[in-house]
Amino acid sequence: MIVKEKLLFFSIIMLLCLFHTGLKAQKYDFVVAKDGSGNFKTVQEAIMAVPDFRKNTTAIFIKNGVYKEKLVLPASKTNVRFIGEQVEKTILTHDDFASKKNIFGEEKGTTGSTSFYVFGDNFSAENITFENSAGQVGQAVAVRVDGDKVTFANCRFLGNQDTLYPHGENSRQYYKNCYIEGTTDFIFGWSTAVFENCEIFCKEGSSYITAASTTEGTPYGFVFINCRITGNAKKNTYYLGRPWRPHAKTVFINCYLGDHIKPEGWHNWNKPEAEKTTFYAEYGSKGPGAKPEARVAWAHRLTESELQKYTLENIFNGWVPEPAANTAGK
Repeated sequence: MIVKEKLLFFSIIMLLCLFHTGLKAQKYDFVVAKDGSGNFKTVQEAIMAVPDFRKNTTAIFIKNGVYKEKLVLPASKTNVRFIGEQVEKTILTHDDFASKKNIFGEEKGTTGSTSFYVFGDNFSAENITFENSAGQVGQAVAVRVDGDKVTFANCRFLGNQDTLYPHGENSRQYYKNCYIEGTTDFIFGWSTAVFENCEIFCKEGSSYITAASTTEGTPYGFVFINCRITGNAKKNTYYLGRPWRPHAKTVFINCYLGDHIKPEGWHNWNKPEAEKTTFYAEYGSKGPGAKPEARVAWAHRLTESELQKYTLENIFNGWVPEPAANTAGK
């Protein structure tokens, strides 16, 4: 009996040692903690501590907490990586909105409402909630992304109108296992962005998911792969998208569509001429909102040969994002 107890004791000790070793192996350059237990108390301080145009990755661990900051990742802060402690408890938030006045009495505008500006290339984030908490007050952006080769894994984007703004015309962005919610045009902009295995949550009271403004000649715009389009909106109240600019491109591949999706699927934004220049398409849609026979005549169904082109390497012109990052804090 004593031998068994000793073996059990040594087994526990070994497990604790392995666990401790694993913790030590997870190295971060900076730690942000509101309680002062890290290197910085605010996220912006950590960002500004990153050397300009650093070629190696700077890993910033952000402990649980609500960080109310209007954040800017400058273009000079490259290869920055955010890691949140827990996705639902690590919250970066602000509450500006487009019609809010600045110190000169001028409206901030859509871009000015942004909670987090991402200008640096090769930025990545995981296990973090990004929020604009202004509420139902019109345009209020949670995250605007201009940097190239930007990835988000297991992140949440909370807001209402204009939640997520993939802005940069030459920006390539990859969203994996993310949750994005909103009301009007809550995913909008110029960038080429892929959303894979994401939940797109349509909140009650509005009617458009995307508003792409893809530039002429850009082969891909917004691409949703194996996503779930859910929400608490009423039946037949949401369009998959409308063209902010005439060459908008948005494609849904093997996605589940809830019954809040309108049978016609797409809206021309009262621009009949855009019907000839947009590219709106689906492949393998399923769920109560998947009604290919009822879609507008100017929408497309991808063929098998067209589908083969929708690889990350093709969409991102040679860039293949790294596999989804650690989601242990989910």
